[in-house]
Amino acid sequence: MLTGLGEPPATFERFIARTPADPAWRSGGLYHDDMGWGVPALWFNSWYDVSIGPNLELFNHARSVRSDAEASANQYVVIAPNTHCGYARLSQRTVVGERDLGDARFDVDGNIFAWFARWLKDDRAAFPETTPHVRYYLMGANQWKSAAQWPPRAASPMRLYLRSGGAANSLWGDGRLQATAPGTEPADRYRYDPMNPVPTVGGGDCCNGGIVIPGAFDQRGVAARNDVLVYTSDPLDAPIEVSGFVNAVLKVSSSARDTDFAVKLVDVAPDGTAWIIGDTIFRARYRNGFDKPAPMKPGEVYTITPSPIATSISFGKGHRIRVEVTSSNFPKFARNLNTGGAIEKEKDPVIADNTVHHSGAAASYIELPVVR
Repeated sequence: MLTGLGEPPATFERFIARTPADPAWRSGGLYHDDMGWGVPALWFNSWYDVSIGPNLELFNHARSVRSDAEASANQYVVIAPNTHCGYARLSQRTVVGERDLGDARFDVDGNIFAWFARWLKDDRAAFPETTPHVRYYLMGANQWKSAAQWPPRAASPMRLYLRSGGAANSLWGDGRLQATAPGTEPADRYRYDPMNPVPTVGGGDCCNGGIVIPGAFDQRGVAARNDVLVYTSDPLDAPIEVSGFVNAVLKVSSSARDTDFAVKLVDVAPDGTAWIIGDTIFRARYRNGFDKPAPMKPGEVYTITPSPIATSISFGKGHRIRVEVTSSNFPKFARNLNTGGAIEKEKDPVIADNTVHHSGAAASYIELPVVR
């Protein structure tokens, strides 16, 4: 678009051509985790922001790096259920996307002024050391909670396996999410056509001119597609709090040299409404590391570990936990054209026949950080 408007080749062209491990990222003012950390910080993050996972990881890094003991000891974070820069919209009835997340009011200005009084005026009583390092909003239960660390110390992983009879395609498939590991089960297959990508509906996003509207939206329209694998648990007997980083491990194969695998965590209400909680995506060529891109071999099974989904959600009694797997989430994420070439230059897409395995040693699963 910039070129079409007459913009000369410049920053955008240089950035988009860089691979994730390009040494050029070392310049230009970006932070790298070998630089140390020397500033006390009060972080404000949002569950439906695109940067929530990396920001919480950076918060943890700032606390642990210890290049400046006082700075590391004075890192505090507040995580609300809003979208990017939406703290002014926290209210007695906070609606994010289409979901009512209750009374999420928080004294943002008061906390910021107290923080500045502590560090700019040396008023130690303004922001006492007894303030919890982590204050987060538990969606679903719709209440503020506090913890000494992130994830909360009480969180422990609960593994749920992706299972089916080989037909987990769409809402009407046989996909199941279960704690019992699979034995010998057929794999699930779908066809990913980059010219007909799965559309983005809500989730965490920002700053794209309204192309995507972030927040909690019903995913049933997306999950009706045959190129979306849907795995759903039984209704819960009691609420489950999931607070921390949700990790997915997928055993996959493809007919293409390269493709993407997208994962979505969904809260299914008793009436069937399927609220998006978070999403992630991974480009298969980087499965061995961002500095070691490698093509896929047709039919060979690989392990894919997408970036974690960061969230705090209480899946209520009678609700079901759902995981959706596909290969696109557009336009939030640029489509992979499946060629294995330079994504920013390719013009001719390749259709990929993709497979998710869940049998024996090739089991696919998610791990939920459950606060007992």
